[in-house]
Amino acid sequence: MSDENETKKICAVIGIGPGNGEACARKFAAEGYVVALLSRKDDLSKKLAAEVGGGSKAYVCDVSDPASVTRAFSEIKNDLGEVSVVVFNAGSGVFGSIEETTVSDFESSWRVNALGLFATAKAVVPSMKAHKNGAIIVIGASASRRGNVKTAAFAPAKAAQKSLCESMARSLWPSGIHVALIIVDGVVDLPRTREHMKDKPDTFFVKPADIATTVFATATQPRSTWSFEVEARPFGETW
Repeated sequence: MSDENETKKICAVIGIGPGNGEACARKFAAEGYVVALLSRKDDLSKKLAAEVGGGSKAYVCDVSDPASVTRAFSEIKNDLGEVSVVVFNAGSGVFGSIEETTVSDFESSWRVNALGLFATAKAVVPSMKAHKNGAIIVIGASASRRGNVKTAAFAPAKAAQKSLCESMARSLWPSGIHVALIIVDGVVDLPRTREHMKDKPDTFFVKPADIATTVFATATQPRSTWSFEVEARPFGETW
């Protein structure tokens, strides 16, 4: 770990893709954080780490495997230092009805969204608690509140994630660790979503850079006004 990194805050962004994960990494790097970029493959994250600079580094991590999470955060500690902010953006988007969804689909969704968050918290909470400071911001979904026809795997996984977040918040806030959940209610603006929804106006989509702004604002809230559940949706969304 370099002397320069010792003076900087470390943010770990879990789930780097061309959307919310990338935007959050760019936002925290722009705000002066050293960013650890965690993803199952490092083709995008390595390139992104080089672009944002500041000592940021990519790490291969499969959040569905607790051993992989433990290993990744051990490497981050050795390379960069103790993590002060976690943005948990990993999410499994397996969609189908109960008849279409396999047992493997259901389990993998739970492992990524719920078990992955649990393993991540186990890796970072001891240090945050010792410093009486830290933030764990989770990117959730409106599916955590209701099950729909095609969310037989996704909704239960996100509901488990939401319940875990609430349990963590009630337990960890008094220790100075801000746990918060960002409920994203809308379609994230990605090339593939644009391709599938060519008839939708620009205002229909959730902008990743704007989600990143919300995440950063939540992670840096004054202690006298912490939020737990923050809803983020386009202004024209029906809810």
